[in-house]
Amino acid sequence: MNDPFSSPLNLVHRFLPASSGEIQHSETLLLLHGTGGNENDLIELGRSLAPTANLLSPRGKILENGMPRFFRRLAEGVFDEKDLIQRTHELADFVLAAADHYGFSQQKITAVGYSNGANIAASLMLLRPEILEKAVLLRAMVPLVPETAPVLTGRKVFLASGLSDPILPIENARRLSKMLSDAGADVSFHPIQTGHQLTSGELDQARIWLAGSA
Repeated sequence: MNDPFSSPLNLVHRFLPASSGEIQHSETLLLLHGTGGNENDLIELGRSLAPTANLLSPRGKILENGMPRFFRRLAEGVFDEKDLIQRTHELADFVLAAADHYGFSQQKITAVGYSNGANIAASLMLLRPEILEKAVLLRAMVPLVPETAPVLTGRKVFLASGLSDPILPIENARRLSKMLSDAGADVSFHPIQTGHQLTSGELDQARIWLAGSA
């Protein structure tokens, strides 16, 4: 385990190598926390979802009332699009630098994001589609509509959304599913009978999906 504050990379983060020691040949999970989280929040979840994967977990550098986020918002569900675009490219460049620094493959990266983290993961898919092979989006909404539609042929997405989520309306999640599908991604969309919180059932589904999409 590295000291996140001594890393030469530009986001505070943790990197845990694959349990097999085969860093270069293993899948890497890019763990992206929700508002108020940090680089430690999703480590246990990541290890549960993919026990043999590398784990790369950055901390969002934007603060909202002292709570880390990956990009600014103007209000609940209203994003600062200029900042979102900037932070998406910044995160993409961080991932490439981390791949070079730690020696993992740039072709085997799966984002696992929750809420704010899921939104920037979706933004990565839309703006920098070369970064992610797969994405597990837990409580994501349409982050932005890119000027140029990405080509997501060969990319795979697991999207789980709460039917009674007061923060992310289910219709917005359906729009995101269609947007990604129309761009060529293979989307597995799961409307869940819950709100914004995660459920053990959907995480079991995500684990099975990850194992089957390897």
